[in-house]
Amino acid sequence: MEIVDKLAALFAAYPWQMWASFVILAAAIGAFASERFSLELVSIATVAVFLVLFEAAPLIPADGGEAITTSTILEGFADPALLAIMCLLMLSQGLFQSGAMEWPTRFLVNAPARVKKPALVLVLLLALFASSFINDTPVVVMFLPIVAAIAAASRIAPSRVMMPLSYFALLGGMTTLIGSSTNILAAGVYHKATGAEIAFFDLTPMGAMIAGVGVIYMATIGRLLLPWRGLVEVEEARENKQFLAQFEIARGHFLLGKGPVGGLFPDLPEITVRMVQRREEAILPPYDDFRFAIGDIVIIAATRDVLTKLLKERPEILGGALSEVDLDEDDPRAPRAQLTLVEAVVAPASRMIGRTVGQIGFHYQTNCVILGVERRSRMIRTPISGIRLEAGDVLLILGPLENIRTLRMDRDVLMMEASMTGLPAPRSAALSASIFVGVVVIAALGILPIGIAAICGLFAMLAFGCLNIRQAARAFDRRIYLLIGGSLAMGHVLEGTGGAAFIGGAIAPIAENFGPAALLSAVFIMSAAVTNLLSNNATVALLVPIAISAAKVAGVDPWTLALTVIYGANCPFATPIGYQTNLLVMSPGHYAFRDYLKVGGPMLILIWFAYSLVAPAYFAAIGRL
Repeated sequence: MEIVDKLAALFAAYPWQMWASFVILAAAIGAFASERFSLELVSIATVAVFLVLFEAAPLIPADGGEAITTSTILEGFADPALLAIMCLLMLSQGLFQSGAMEWPTRFLVNAPARVKKPALVLVLLLALFASSFINDTPVVVMFLPIVAAIAAASRIAPSRVMMPLSYFALLGGMTTLIGSSTNILAAGVYHKATGAEIAFFDLTPMGAMIAGVGVIYMATIGRLLLPWRGLVEVEEARENKQFLAQFEIARGHFLLGKGPVGGLFPDLPEITVRMVQRREEAILPPYDDFRFAIGDIVIIAATRDVLTKLLKERPEILGGALSEVDLDEDDPRAPRAQLTLVEAVVAPASRMIGRTVGQIGFHYQTNCVILGVERRSRMIRTPISGIRLEAGDVLLILGPLENIRTLRMDRDVLMMEASMTGLPAPRSAALSASIFVGVVVIAALGILPIGIAAICGLFAMLAFGCLNIRQAARAFDRRIYLLIGGSLAMGHVLEGTGGAAFIGGAIAPIAENFGPAALLSAVFIMSAAVTNLLSNNATVALLVPIAISAAKVAGVDPWTLALTVIYGANCPFATPIGYQTNLLVMSPGHYAFRDYLKVGGPMLILIWFAYSLVAPAYFAAIGRL
């Protein structure tokens, strides 16, 4: 009965809404982990339940704090950090559309096969170092396309590299004060409570130790636990349908005078040369003693992805075909990234059926050109202009975006909207890269908060034509938006109901019973556990004041426990909702919720053990414990 009475007294000491919130939060985490429902649906459902609960039973904190209302629950969806993340995603899309990442990516991807994997390791370590001085979210955004390209070229499954990228950025972010917004927020809370400062490199010694443990783990045990997933999609892309295309060797063409090596053309990787038309002569493989000459019509076969890559890297290969497209270059209002590729199917009742590509006058009617034709029934070895079209033929069409859009109303072809891809405009690459670097530098130097800097950078990319509204909207990830907004709502509810204070207050007596080292260990694992359920910023905002109070009661330096909270809050390795970089790599890495628990869970436990062993000795040695 005594236990029952104590439990009854405990429940009576706190508002029932706090216990209800614990139940709702536990149900949400269970739904996330079960994967029976989409993450978006669980996020929306959790927010909806909280809204109904506090609309029906409003709660005004006993200490006179702010009441939990609809506004406080929903304010996470307008949180500056969330807006910064979404803007950074759209900024990275601007880098991609302008081709600003083409050169470094091509340099690494085209490296010799024997150095591709070392290059991948180098990129991951570079991400770790960069995140020490740049917020870890833009670091992942910048390095994600490079890592993906190197992995694809090296035949490495995306699931083997995306999670390490996120983890390395998180590990680097805990080594300096500006490495993460979490660190800056915690330093502000600590200064407000104590009047003391956390210096720029105060986090470095223990942060470097934790980062070292994390890197060693990912290179050994973690590497074995990473799933093999996503390589199938890469293989499917390589075996995709092939288009027949052609180009002409003009004066100054990069292939002029070149021939095959071992039957293959090194300058046309992953491309099959079906035939070369030289005046009246048709030259077929094998191409013995052959060199390209002026006037040759080269008939090639390649997948859409390969052709797109070739057009990005070697736009001059189109020769006269590109000059036929009217781009309005003299119009100062013309957008910079205009050229667009799209696939279209010849409709069953199309007027094109039975006519050759040269006869239909496609360019004069649409200001677009047909770059390739795909037909599965048989292999074609003839110039494109002489191919008689059949119903079901797939055309690869290139043209300005506005002209491509008008094809929606053309009854002769059925445009495949999902295949629409914008080609980068080289003149926008330097500008978009400068805007992105400017955003990162301004945020890193503290001139403007990262949210404001990101919004201004997005406006600049839109205003200067590096990115259009459609491309920006495509980069807006609703799953990330709903997950982070829902997680922030959970944090607001726990704070407002006193749930966070209840959890933190339970650890204060540990030092009296087991010593300061046990208190450090308990604070670290508590901070790490909370950050994997909520946001890291919410974790430090809630736990730093609690840690300071516990330190004063236990006779421990508050600076030590404040740093411990920061280290724990920077370890959201066990769930995808723990931090936005985990969400950023979730889709590219083809991860499930359980993958983070499987790989990141043991990593978190190992780091906790290492910190529990090393941190007490370190803080005692410098006289702060």
